Amino acid sequence: MRIALIGQAVFGAEVLKGLLAQGQEVAGVFCPPDRGGKADPLKVEAEKAGVPVFQPAHMRDQEAYDQMVKLNADLGVLAFVTDIVPARVFDAPKQGSICYHPSILPKYRGASAINWAVINGETETGLTIFWVDAGIDTGDILLQKKVEVGPDETTGALYFDKLFPLGVQAVLEAVDLVAQGKAPRITQDHSQGTYDPPCDEKVAALDWSKPARAVYNFIRGCDPQPGATTTFKGEKVKFYNASFLSNTVSAPAGEILEVSDKGIKVAVNGGAVLISRFRTKDLGKVKAPDFIAAKQPKAGEKFGG
Repeated sequence: MRIALIGQAVFGAEVLKGLLAQGQEVAGVFCPPDRGGKADPLKVEAEKAGVPVFQPAHMRDQEAYDQMVKLNADLGVLAFVTDIVPARVFDAPKQGSICYHPSILPKYRGASAINWAVINGETETGLTIFWVDAGIDTGDILLQKKVEVGPDETTGALYFDKLFPLGVQAVLEAVDLVAQGKAPRITQDHSQGTYDPPCDEKVAALDWSKPARAVYNFIRGCDPQPGATTTFKGEKVKFYNASFLSNTVSAPAGEILEVSDKGIKVAVNGGAVLISRFRTKDLGKVKAPDFIAAKQPKAGEKFGG
């Protein structure tokens, strides 16, 4: 099959390598423009393989459509796409386009599916390869795969350890099914669809009034991006690398219980958390000893106060 690949980053590069190893003809690759003089990993891999690369400023631009039409592709494959791909572009290939999404659709549609699954304390999530339509993650399902979410996994760990490698395999499996004429189109139950906002700075503020596990889940769900945000002595501070402690504590949520080289132990409603990495505007992202040396936190002081 002639394939037009739209993607970016290492995920897109790994999909490209897999497609070529599978014997598919990748007619062309669309990826973001170079930023800061650095080429996207997908572009690097495509050039290494001699695959034509297209870098329109936006996929909605006329040039993106014109380039897609000229490729005369059988199938479009969207592998980690953050730009909006208009219908005329994803419909241009003869059999339309398929897309990778890191949730079990119709749950967790939208840009931050992994974050919200972790924040909400899900014990299971997964991925979906679906046929692209005009909605946001609403197209017919081609295949799905499930994974467990560990009680201490961060969004980063869940993606890189599970949903990344399994996602690459799933894209290749889906392409093979399309090539064989065996790819299903299973309509989503839209009544069960859920959307959440992008997990960004607008929603990153830590709510200390919530129960201990909810606070902990929020911290790990915002790790590595955007970082769960609170304040210390009037300065914005982000938390990473948290551990949950089931200690019974009487201190108010946000109060520092202990400061050590291992991190800062903080009270939450019904337990405590140990934070071992922090980010501030002046320090950047640092380990606990560096944060402690610079900010001098002491037991009895409070985050979020």
